[in-house]
Amino acid sequence: MNADVLFAFLIAYLIGSIPFGYLLTRLSGRGDIRQLGSGNIGATNVLRTGSKGLAAATLLLDFGKGALAVWIGDQQVDFSGEIFAAAGVLIGHLYPVWLRFKGGKGVATLLGILVGIPELWPAAAVYAAVWVGLLLIVRISSVAGIAAAVSAPVTAAVIGANHYFPMLLGFALLVVWKHRANIVRLKAGTEPAIGTRKG
Repeated sequence: MNADVLFAFLIAYLIGSIPFGYLLTRLSGRGDIRQLGSGNIGATNVLRTGSKGLAAATLLLDFGKGALAVWIGDQQVDFSGEIFAAAGVLIGHLYPVWLRFKGGKGVATLLGILVGIPELWPAAAVYAAVWVGLLLIVRISSVAGIAAAVSAPVTAAVIGANHYFPMLLGFALLVVWKHRANIVRLKAGTEPAIGTRKG
């Protein structure tokens, strides 16, 4: 790994590790989001504060940092920088150093990564359609997020973007891993629907 690639990864990690859900709820006087509902810092849990505006802002900012980090990586080192920046920003979001490596679940940030890579626009479109569609149909965020993440490597394979497949498969597995508690609740039939104040 050369210095430019390492720099792209580290900058992306720092961008990804900015815990927007935590910061926005703190600054708005709504307390520590980690003490509410699932304890997650993502938009779905922020919604449980009762503020749709804060939830939307969290979603957009988490999405934006994915796209920004990939753009910076591409400017820095072209294709390899793009790949390492994508990995850095997602890992930073999932495991932020500022919150003792307990971060979000990566769904919005992964969409930002896909949007930030022009060749993957079909994967971004399918991802968004699966995510939004399932949110509207089943109204369970974890189901929509997991399905959307899994769609990314599948779509990459279908469109022939095979050089992105290993990266996207790894990202999908990370997102599924971060949803493991949700999967347990889904099996038990106790996973709350969107807008439910859990806990």
